[in-house]
Amino acid sequence: KQSNTTVERKMQRLPSGEVVITPRNFKLLEELEHSEKGLGDMSISYGLVDSSDIFMGEWNGGILGPHGTQHDSRFYELRITIPEAYPSTPPKVRFVSKININCVDSKSGEVIYSKVPATKNWNRNMGMEQVLISLRAEMASSENRRTRQPQEGLTF
Repeated sequence: KQSNTTVERKMQRLPSGEVVITPRNFKLLEELEHSEKGLGDMSISYGLVDSSDIFMGEWNGGILGPHGTQHDSRFYELRITIPEAYPSTPPKVRFVSKININCVDSKSGEVIYSKVPATKNWNRNMGMEQVLISLRAEMASSENRRTRQPQEGLTF
């Protein structure tokens, strides 16, 4: 018998009431395919840093700044680290591009989970796409939409 931390899974309930648990790597492969086919929100992107990484632990992310905000026409680069306990726990997300919003640590670029709806209310059926969409929504929030931003091209 393997422990839950070794084989982390995604749960789905079938119409019959049975619960099916998808292994961590299947969930990640599903997310990778979804992103590569451009099936989701086109204002965000994510993909493996190294396509030969069988553990799929390091990902690059990108967010196109929302229109009508200080982030308009900017592209923000992020680094996403997938913990062993994923999808029970959210991915670790850090901005590479400098950004000034209240849910990102101003020194490290680390996302403050308690301030982002998708990470604060995380459940195992969510994924990287929901986190990136939630961060983009934070850029457009009333607290962040007009906040002055660092010069474009700067990194943490």
